[in-house]
Amino acid sequence: MKTQSEIATQTPEDILNELRALVVEAEKILGNDTSGPRTAGTVDALHERLEAAQARLAQFYEGARRKVASGAKYTDETIRTHPYQSLTIAVGAGLLAGVLLGRRFKT
Repeated sequence: MKTQSEIATQTPEDILNELRALVVEAEKILGNDTSGPRTAGTVDALHERLEAAQARLAQFYEGARRKVASGAKYTDETIRTHPYQSLTIAVGAGLLAGVLLGRRFKT
């Protein structure tokens, strides 16, 4: 079993690769492959791995959700604290995007 720090350092790709390996193993056990034994212990182990993967994915999702909410709150506070600077930056970015896109599509 992995520790909390190991779970926290996993990337979404790591979790996805682990889930893919779990699906392949499940297909071997439960599918048409009769070469391996279908014991209750094997199915229970597979079920335990699936629950662990779901828990890691839920933790990753919760962490990402908290970061996005924190970023949105910070952005809202910054815009409310400095409305004119925020408006100037937004207009400048829009103008720059418009000029670059306009030049690209004129040709």
